[in-house]
Amino acid sequence: MSHSAASVFQIKNNQTAGVTFILLGFSEYPDLQLPLFLVFLTIYTVTVLGNLGMIALIRLNPRLHTPMYFFLSHLSFVDFCYSTAITPKLLELLLVEDRRISFVGCVSQFFFACICVVTETFMLAAMAYDRFMAVCNPLLYTVAMSPKLCSVLVAASYFWGIACSLVFIYFLLTLNFCGTKVINNFVCEHAAIVAVSCSDPYLSQLSIEIFAIFNEISSLGIVFTSYVFIFVTVMRMPSTRGHYKAFSTCASHLTAIIIFHGPILFLYCVPTTKSSWLLVKIASIFYTVVIPMLNPLIYSLRNKDVKQAAGRLISSQLSCQKS
Repeated sequence: MSHSAASVFQIKNNQTAGVTFILLGFSEYPDLQLPLFLVFLTIYTVTVLGNLGMIALIRLNPRLHTPMYFFLSHLSFVDFCYSTAITPKLLELLLVEDRRISFVGCVSQFFFACICVVTETFMLAAMAYDRFMAVCNPLLYTVAMSPKLCSVLVAASYFWGIACSLVFIYFLLTLNFCGTKVINNFVCEHAAIVAVSCSDPYLSQLSIEIFAIFNEISSLGIVFTSYVFIFVTVMRMPSTRGHYKAFSTCASHLTAIIIFHGPILFLYCVPTTKSSWLLVKIASIFYTVVIPMLNPLIYSLRNKDVKQAAGRLISSQLSCQKS
């Protein structure tokens, strides 16, 4: 496998030396280029500050050194990387007339974006398991969710994300591309790349469909099973206060699950016809640009611990400046 992969990469380097893609982005709306640039620049700024701020806040506050916030810090890191892989190129497309991107640049963007998507899929599943242990087995929580287990779950998410991406890239590089091709999107995603291939993309499409279905079913299976047990446990609690406390600890995560998997399922349900490309672009914007911004906002606005930690950090900084 490694020898054949190396051969494919070597041959492909020679074949794709002159291959160039043109990302159309939102060029069909010339009057909206500057407004869209300002909107996406604002979103990217909030994304970077929000996710890096969340990571720093969790690292600096000992009270947040728990399994839930350990996962959240890695979720913020993945969201930061995902947004950084996509948004800067989108901003460039809105400013310049030269919309070309090299074959290597396009495939590299797809590779890193794919790692982030698959990693986040299973990171959210690991967080669902964490919530299950916290609600259903509170007395055993600190023992069961040990630092070693948390590290293994996070490492497994990263590993599987990289493994899936390497498989997708391998089959993508078996395709032939020639000359300059136009991609009717702002991002180098798989469907857009194979659509401009000069060869039969069946194997490449089949591989990504198999892995995508497996990833969605397995991750959502873990989430669904965890929350079924959580719901049953909460309903058995005698006090209403216990119901509210249990559901409030899961509300942020459930919101993140819905906004993450919703666009994925939508993109797989919408056929990639010419009339549907605008819907695909809008869904892709929400999926690649907006969601990485929303996660830190969801966990900060709905989480009392995060708000208190942020308040204490700000207060300590202000007191230091006064002194």
